[in-house]
Amino acid sequence: MANNPFFISEVSSNHAQDLNRCIDFINRSAAIGCDAVKFQLFKLDQLFAPEILAKSAEHRSRRSWELPVEFLPELSAASHTAGIQFSCTPFYLEAVEELLPYVDFYKIASYELPWDALIEACAKTGKPLVLSTGMATLDEVIHARDVFVSAGGKNLTLLHCVSGYPVKPADCNLAAIETIRDVTSCAVGWSDHSRDARVVNHAIDKWSASMIEFHLDLDEQGAEYKTGHCWLPDEIAPVIAWQTVKAEADGMGVKAPTKAEIDDRPWRADPSDGLRPLRELRATWQAK
Repeated sequence: MANNPFFISEVSSNHAQDLNRCIDFINRSAAIGCDAVKFQLFKLDQLFAPEILAKSAEHRSRRSWELPVEFLPELSAASHTAGIQFSCTPFYLEAVEELLPYVDFYKIASYELPWDALIEACAKTGKPLVLSTGMATLDEVIHARDVFVSAGGKNLTLLHCVSGYPVKPADCNLAAIETIRDVTSCAVGWSDHSRDARVVNHAIDKWSASMIEFHLDLDEQGAEYKTGHCWLPDEIAPVIAWQTVKAEADGMGVKAPTKAEIDDRPWRADPSDGLRPLRELRATWQAK
């Protein structure tokens, strides 16, 4: 039977530092069929250089996007209660340790791919790592893979990603999924910024993406929704459901009568005369 891709809903900065809203994201993610939910753990002063923060009020305003560290135990517990995995992106080195008791796997964002120390820190925990590759060259992706393996990491999934918000289908370059897989021998998925069901389905059907990450908002009120790359639950739910239906419909590949066909087999044409049903049934059959 074909395997379903692993779907991750990315809450990003749409939580508004509201614990109840965070829990709503978790429960809605589970309800629409996601396998995991992911948050981001950053501190603005350890995300942007002071030269940038001094000059940019827009960047300083993102302090209101920080996820409170004290939310982590409840977010992890709520995810597991809902039957899905909990993940979070560390954006500073100490965050790796802060997340360790709570996450099922780590996720490193495209912008942090060049930061070897962060990859090493995640690898040394022994937990799986998902790494987005937006903006990266193939050599940079290979280097990141090598850093992870050299640090003792055992379970790495790479996500092809185009860091446009949103990105047009023509710019998605989905064929890079196969390129990355062939060169790295890692599982490769798609981190979506297209908000286009055709793109997501094509990444799975044509390029065998094993994981799909997508940005989620609940109600068009999230801080990042206006950018245009965040899905709403009712938009992404049919995409996830379609993958489940396809996997169920694939079957085991053995050509044999199914349960739905068994009762009709005696009604096939008898080889002796080409008439229906088989001779042994003709002799005993009674009209109802």
